[in-house]
Amino acid sequence: MEIRLGSQVRDAKEAEGTAIIIDVFRAFTTAAIAFNHGVREITLVADAEDALALHRRGVGDFLMGEVAGKRPDGFDFGNSPYEISQADLDGKTLVQSTRAGTVGVAAATKADTIYLGSLVVAQGTVDAILKDNPSVVSIIAMGDQGVVRSDEDEHCGIYLRNLLEGRHPDPAALQSLIMQGGATQKFFDDSQPQFHPKDVELALQINKYPFAMKINREDGLLVARKVMAA
Repeated sequence: MEIRLGSQVRDAKEAEGTAIIIDVFRAFTTAAIAFNHGVREITLVADAEDALALHRRGVGDFLMGEVAGKRPDGFDFGNSPYEISQADLDGKTLVQSTRAGTVGVAAATKADTIYLGSLVVAQGTVDAILKDNPSVVSIIAMGDQGVVRSDEDEHCGIYLRNLLEGRHPDPAALQSLIMQGGATQKFFDDSQPQFHPKDVELALQINKYPFAMKINREDGLLVARKVMAA
């Protein structure tokens, strides 16, 4: 198995084989919590306006996402793990649009298979990939807005590579590194209430959920569903 590490939209466009598109803060932590709360599927869209148009066509019970960290007009939920953890979503379907994670998934047109990556589903994602045993795995850390590297996504990518290669780094050490990262500080800035402090706590619950989130290409849409490795 060849493992390739990449960053941002530019490398998502070149991802081959099985791709893991990482967005720890916050898209794919939020998606994982939504699935854990009973969501059946999440349709991913790069642009918020396209998500609204898709919803008007009857796709998705709710809209979830952000632009510049804030819930766009017309959306039901922001891109907050804490917010979505408080919602009643059992049996529902979502449309998600963010400025990093969903953009990366949409950009990964060369990949045969796509998984959504975050720390809360790291081991579940690795287990699903090892079961398939692909020849190439492309791990893409999306970073801030998909154009600036961020500690949490880069560290998550390295952590995933270690797991794929049979090594198990100390989760507490990984959490400590991310807590010191620049992108983490905005969650504790009172002037940016769209970033809830509990989002960090929830995003750093490493390997909390025993499933992966796999993308299916259906009628031109990118649809994520929960997949158990076993």
